[in-house]
Amino acid sequence: MPTSETPEEPQAPHPLDESAIERCVTEAIAAFDAAEDLEQLKAARIAHTGDKAPVVLANRRIKELAKDEKKEAGKLLGAARGRIQKALAARTEVLEAEHAARVLVEETVDVTAAPRRRRPGARHPLNVLQERVADVFTAMGWEIAEGPELESEWFNFDALNFDPDHPAREMQDTFFVEPAESHLVLRTHTSPVQVRALLERDLPVYVLCPGKTFRTDELDATHTPVFHQFEGLAVDKGLTMADLKGTLEHFARAMFGPEAAIRLRPSYFPFTEPSAEMDVWDPHAKGGPQWIEWGGCGMVNPNVLAAAGVKDPEYTGFAFGMGVERTLMFRNGVSDMRDMIEGDIRFSQRFGQEV
Repeated sequence: MPTSETPEEPQAPHPLDESAIERCVTEAIAAFDAAEDLEQLKAARIAHTGDKAPVVLANRRIKELAKDEKKEAGKLLGAARGRIQKALAARTEVLEAEHAARVLVEETVDVTAAPRRRRPGARHPLNVLQERVADVFTAMGWEIAEGPELESEWFNFDALNFDPDHPAREMQDTFFVEPAESHLVLRTHTSPVQVRALLERDLPVYVLCPGKTFRTDELDATHTPVFHQFEGLAVDKGLTMADLKGTLEHFARAMFGPEAAIRLRPSYFPFTEPSAEMDVWDPHAKGGPQWIEWGGCGMVNPNVLAAAGVKDPEYTGFAFGMGVERTLMFRNGVSDMRDMIEGDIRFSQRFGQEV
């Protein structure tokens, strides 16, 4: 006895039972006519022409008949299956036509309607500004140098004349990579690229080193743990602070306009001697014309040159470095550094395709 879990198998009518066969044909045609779409018609087709359809099962029973009865049964079932297939084809044609008409209505495109304008995107201003800075220096004949962001502690500190107990080496300032014996850090500046450039190139060397840097700063309006720098290094015979000042004045005017000027204030950095903080006079600053601290600079410390294999006393060098984010803030009146990293397209669109 069938249960709710086991559906009852359809009963096969006797191949010579004309009334039963006619009833199967009538039920099939009625099921086809009742189908309102192609999906329902598919279900009806499987039920009345599939492997378990009554007329199909009856056709299989012909082999059980006597030889003289098989011909009559075959003729009866052949006619029945032909009527079913004809009804199925007719209903399929009707429903396919209805489906095509419905698709034409639902997917109609009004070619006279005004098109939706896609809002143009914009490159991130940090990338654009970094490329513009590179253009300024390549126009002066400098090269662009790059290096790894995961850096050896020797390149990041030792080669740059940082003492073993220098505060910058502490965990409060630097991201150290475990295990400690690997002596790897996330670079805290792009100065290691300058050392690599001296080791890889013949003198003289004039390179600009842009890139991403990392420090353990809290994210706020003026600080971020991941930021960008561009640092410059020139090593040649007879270079002086006058060459450094002239280079930075040209750079400042390229960034802030022909009225921009710079001033150098004495300072200290392990990798330069003498060292200076550089201020730029920005006549178009948001709060009015003013001096703004822009970056650090100085003559390359002889210890750094020696670490990079430059021991000829005729060669001297100068170096400088600024933050890309800080430059963008001064140059374009951005008040909050967090706007640069939150990924809001509206921030980049303010700048269009050019900074």
